[in-house]
Amino acid sequence: MENLWNADDAGAIPEDPHTLGVRIARLLGQSAIAPGGGCSVSVKLTEDDFFGDPVDLCRVSGDIHDLATVDGDDFASLRRDSLTKLLAGDALSDVDWIEQIRAAKTLVDAPDPCGDALLHARLPNRFVILVDASAVVALTNRPDGEAEVGRVFGDRVLFIPYAMPGFALAKAVPLDLSNVHALILGGLGIVTFHDDAQQAYETLVELVTMAEERVSVDQASDVAKAPEDLELLAELRAAVAAQRGHTVVCSFDASPEAIAYSSREDIDELAVRGPLTPRHAVHTPAVVGDDISAGLSHFAEISNAWFEQHAGPEHVMHAAPSTVVWKNRGIVSFGCSAEEAQRVADIARHASDTIQCVEAKSAWTPVAAADVFAVVFRQLAEEPLTPTPVHLGKVAVVTGAAAGIGLASAQALAEDGATVIGLDIHPDIVESMGGLGGTGLVVDLTSDEQIIEALHTVVRTHGGLDILVSNAGIFTAGSHLEDLEPDDWDRSMAVNLTSHQRLLKHAIPYLKHGIDAAIVIMGSRNVNAPGAGAASYSCAKAALTQLCRIAALELASDGVRVNIVHPDAVFDTKLWTPEALQRSADRYGMSVEEYKSRNLMKTEIRSKNVGVMVSAVAGAPFAKTTGAQIPIDGGNDRII
Repeated sequence: MENLWNADDAGAIPEDPHTLGVRIARLLGQSAIAPGGGCSVSVKLTEDDFFGDPVDLCRVSGDIHDLATVDGDDFASLRRDSLTKLLAGDALSDVDWIEQIRAAKTLVDAPDPCGDALLHARLPNRFVILVDASAVVALTNRPDGEAEVGRVFGDRVLFIPYAMPGFALAKAVPLDLSNVHALILGGLGIVTFHDDAQQAYETLVELVTMAEERVSVDQASDVAKAPEDLELLAELRAAVAAQRGHTVVCSFDASPEAIAYSSREDIDELAVRGPLTPRHAVHTPAVVGDDISAGLSHFAEISNAWFEQHAGPEHVMHAAPSTVVWKNRGIVSFGCSAEEAQRVADIARHASDTIQCVEAKSAWTPVAAADVFAVVFRQLAEEPLTPTPVHLGKVAVVTGAAAGIGLASAQALAEDGATVIGLDIHPDIVESMGGLGGTGLVVDLTSDEQIIEALHTVVRTHGGLDILVSNAGIFTAGSHLEDLEPDDWDRSMAVNLTSHQRLLKHAIPYLKHGIDAAIVIMGSRNVNAPGAGAASYSCAKAALTQLCRIAALELASDGVRVNIVHPDAVFDTKLWTPEALQRSADRYGMSVEEYKSRNLMKTEIRSKNVGVMVSAVAGAPFAKTTGAQIPIDGGNDRII
């Protein structure tokens, strides 16, 4: 473990304890020492309350996945006297201690502290750090775990056999720790503590480094992998989503290490022997081979049997994996968003690496199943019920997304929960999508090769494709037929028609495995109400509408919906400069504002209006609609 504490930087930071606690948390986040944010930090200090009376506090970090960006608001201030009273008892139910910890917060809207808040309070030192360090778990999770800890650390640490995180674990810690530098928690990790922030952190670094050196092995990475099959990956994602009952995004680890792990002869038993720590039991993987359905069905059977054995039939747990060890191919992790899928992938990577390190020298011996279940059941009971965005877990590709209607469509889909990838020939696409939390790819959509590579990147990264917004287009110079330049006609047809056909050709195989899959094509009012001097544009959009109708006919039996929207007079795009708007308004003898709302409803149509409609057409409101042409024009008498 690298020591990231820079003494010069530390000296520039205010020396108040809370700021130093935040610093420790950020350094742990930068180290990526524990999977899924399995770290917590606390600071003990005294502050005045509202009335000016001093109050002893224990400020504990909440359950944070990205400690690298933590700040003071991510810590909860708990009254130490309340926590001391809780720890004075001999027994306390999960419901009671969780409720009482929340009641001990000085601010009701502060985040809930981590589940180890009582352990932090139990230790008297000002700074306490708890980390689910994989290397330390590799020492404890073997038949001779306690002895191995002694061989590595000697009497510098105190080994605490596994105890249920929370009240039981806190009570297992003796009050007198004057002769040790750290606690090694069986099956859970390591705790360091000191009144000096830097000393607490550097003790952690030293001990974790010792553990890493002890368990380090050279992992096989020369195993032959199965050929890449992205359609099969999309099929796997769809099957997991169906089993879970909601859409998921995936993260596919096809690194040499992951492939070597998935290719082990004993992987069927090893992968499900037990989790890295009980906190990660909900991520116990399914092991799947070529028969995806059989692998997932087997996982459901053993999960249900395990759950009923420990909880009884009155409790329910979704028997669907968040991780799949895909034989000879790697490890696939799932989440409701790209960020969640990556966190699960981080846990899976730590687990596979740690298990293989132990197996190379001993035998992976996880915490007992009944103890694991107790933690799982608590996690399930504490899961908050939050509103689900309509496209959460869906993967959406939007073309022509660097600006205008394409960017607005991408934004609407992202706001509705989709993982969005924007494609555009302009380099601005990278920055535009980054601002939405999406991914931008520079692609020439008239090139089959670039389209194929872009779609491969999408499916390889996220596991599939559910929504395709085919929006890319250009408006060539207006001219009457007798003056129409052949190049203008050809360019319009290439971009406004043929590029869409090519995109559909290569995207359809993945959309057939999509979840509530939908294609939304960007048409134009010119299709049904063309204007003179716009032949190249209007004819391309008319043919594109016919392409949409044919696609709807061909894909309906596969559950893929295809609809087209026809916007009109969307002026908040780069195409319409103030000068161009003024010229057009003058041509009609109108002011600019009158010109922008020259429809029956006298309303202005903005890119955002089109984007919201695109997201709606791709979602549940249009779940039973395909082959439709939907105007977004404020009412046009020629069309009506």
